[in-house]
Amino acid sequence: MEDCVNIGLSEFSTSPLYVYKSAFAEDIHHSDTNEEIYGVLSFVFWTLTLMPLVKYVFIVLRADDNGEGGTFALYSLLCRHARVCSLPNCQLADEELSEYKKDGIVSNNKSFLGSSLKSTLEKHTILKRVLLVLALIGTCMVIGDGVLTPAISVFSAVSGLELSMSKEQHRYVEVPAACAILIFLFALQHYGTNRVGFLFAPVVITWLLCISAIGVYNIFYWNPHVYQALSPYYMYKFLKKTRKGGWMSLGGILLCITGSEAMFADLGHFSQLSIKIAFTFVVYPSLILAYMGQAAYLSKHHIIETDYQIGFYVSVPEIIRWPVLVIAILAAVVGSQAIITGTFSIIKQCSALGCFPRVKIIHTSSKIHGQIYIPEINWTLMLLCLAVTVGFRDTKRMGNASGLAVITVMLVTTCLMSLVIVLCWHKSVFLAILFIFFFGSIEALYFSASLIKFLEGAWVPIALALIFSAIMYVWHYGTLKKYEFDLQNKVSINWLLALGPTLGIVRVRGIGLIHTELVSGIPAIFSHFVTNLPAFHQVVVFLCIKSVPVPHVSPMERFLVGRVGPKKYRLYRCIARYGYRDIHKDDLEFEKDLICSIAEFIRSERTECVIGIEDSETDEKMTVIGTSSSNFEGVRLCEDGEESSEMVEGIKMCEEYGDQDSSEIVFSTSELRDTKTKTKSSEKLRKRVRFVVPESPRIDREAMEELQELMEAREAGMAFILGHSYVRAKKGSSLMKRLVINLGYDFLRRNSRGPTYALTIPHASTLEVGMVYQIIRGHSS
Repeated sequence: MEDCVNIGLSEFSTSPLYVYKSAFAEDIHHSDTNEEIYGVLSFVFWTLTLMPLVKYVFIVLRADDNGEGGTFALYSLLCRHARVCSLPNCQLADEELSEYKKDGIVSNNKSFLGSSLKSTLEKHTILKRVLLVLALIGTCMVIGDGVLTPAISVFSAVSGLELSMSKEQHRYVEVPAACAILIFLFALQHYGTNRVGFLFAPVVITWLLCISAIGVYNIFYWNPHVYQALSPYYMYKFLKKTRKGGWMSLGGILLCITGSEAMFADLGHFSQLSIKIAFTFVVYPSLILAYMGQAAYLSKHHIIETDYQIGFYVSVPEIIRWPVLVIAILAAVVGSQAIITGTFSIIKQCSALGCFPRVKIIHTSSKIHGQIYIPEINWTLMLLCLAVTVGFRDTKRMGNASGLAVITVMLVTTCLMSLVIVLCWHKSVFLAILFIFFFGSIEALYFSASLIKFLEGAWVPIALALIFSAIMYVWHYGTLKKYEFDLQNKVSINWLLALGPTLGIVRVRGIGLIHTELVSGIPAIFSHFVTNLPAFHQVVVFLCIKSVPVPHVSPMERFLVGRVGPKKYRLYRCIARYGYRDIHKDDLEFEKDLICSIAEFIRSERTECVIGIEDSETDEKMTVIGTSSSNFEGVRLCEDGEESSEMVEGIKMCEEYGDQDSSEIVFSTSELRDTKTKTKSSEKLRKRVRFVVPESPRIDREAMEELQELMEAREAGMAFILGHSYVRAKKGSSLMKRLVINLGYDFLRRNSRGPTYALTIPHASTLEVGMVYQIIRGHSS
């Protein structure tokens, strides 16, 4: 639970630094009647109680996607309960994954209205797009929060220097100090949080104890009766007196719930129970005491001499102000760290689900899952964060910007949750309407108060959301159209059969690995090779690396392996499936798993499972194969270097030492020497490959020969054939579509990373072939 307080809820803890100051920034004034300060306290108390505590802790946290949380996790959850998935290469086989199970509260009482809602969503493409756009907007606002939260947290923490120096001096110290801390913060991301993470929990816990103690002191010393302001009646009095000014000040009050979405997104790192306990019994009471203490102090101080006016530090006893300032800065750094790492995780999810260009992802910890670093995003966030800090230079406009980002994400979560209640939990539609009406009304009130300040800083998250949404939608749209082109132009199986087992060319030793996005059929790029090259590899593997709408795919279910055409063609299809939070293996280990999966498919294949020859997707029988490390009873691959003077070719039986009951069949192969052309170079060390195959079940001679051929091909080497696509809109497409494809998508494609596994492939083993995709006409969108 200590780590949960550390990262998951640290963003909440820094909100007392700027909530009161943002709420009283010009819209309302602190008067002798105390109606304003009591009204703000009442709003803060009930907002904290209803939104993070009731909505998120007791309701939204239950809508986890196999332990994962966040906007895209909700969208992924909906995709599995209704066919609204945005991924183009989804398969029915994906629904058999163990983690594809229908999460949440299971009920057999599916209402008529719920079924009607589901069928309506599945039938109308426009509704699917609206759902995707809604998820993208929420995600983009979280990214915007990753820019704004570090800026306002660090700036507010540093602003305490104002009480210790003149206004003129403070002007030249505050912004440079905040910028220096932010640069230091983003520069540390490269090293990962695991190296300094042990310091985070003590900092946050010390900070929470600090603000709680100061709050208790102020309550008992200045105004023990401040608890009366927790009554909702003071909200009514507040709005009655302040009217428009009070309504506009809600944009500052809502900053007290900054961190609600981060708490939900951190489900992937912490359990529901730990988050519930940490927030309910540690963070929530500390925040309430802190806000009550500030209100108690301000209720007795109506004329404050310093220009700082209503801020956090004026309520801190002067004797401990400097230590509190240091702790506040450290807490702001930890809170900022939480949202930055959360932004990295969201970008990775979006990229895996085909909604963001591929970026370089570095895993900073081999022990702790989910700790990643994305250089391009990190430096982009830093530049935007510095621009906001230098451009605004005050808490008011930063608060307006941050408030709109926070409340927009919460509105999106409310909309998606209402669908989850009906489609995933199978509850009454009226319960979903009640949920969206109650929480949506509160959020709409805060949203309107934030949106009215568009020109006073609220335009920043909208601009950021538009930019990132455009990038995401253009990439998703272009990727979808490119896949549709591949699907429409795939080669008929009859064309392949007409060529014969040799494909009409010379089949040389080796494995040709062709990367394709297709999960069925023969990609057009293969016909391009066969018709233009005089020779091709004896074993050809069509490899598709795809993401599925689940957080993780078990290693036991990693691969789907099948044949393309008859056995003697030696054409295989291998689909590697990953969840949107899975870590892709390094190149060498992936190669080994890939070859083992094909070998295991050959060993376990039954005669009745051989595919038909019709060009039909359903005729490709695919077998689920686990990775070599997870499948202890399957085929194992051994590679080592041996002198070629000792040549062995054949099949032999052996028994493993230490276990007399388990015998294995060991296949070993190496290339025979041509004695007529024997040279000194043949004496050099070379790779020797062998399969270790369990004796049971017995395999027939044909399968043995096929395994022998696969080993020979693996020993000869593997070539990676990558398609380099040039996507262009067809003549006759609308101007908007030409701009999106020819400029937008093409720019993103040229500046994004290639497939993950292809980054470390030796250039000598790579064949890259360019293809021009003419996609989209005005009527085909």
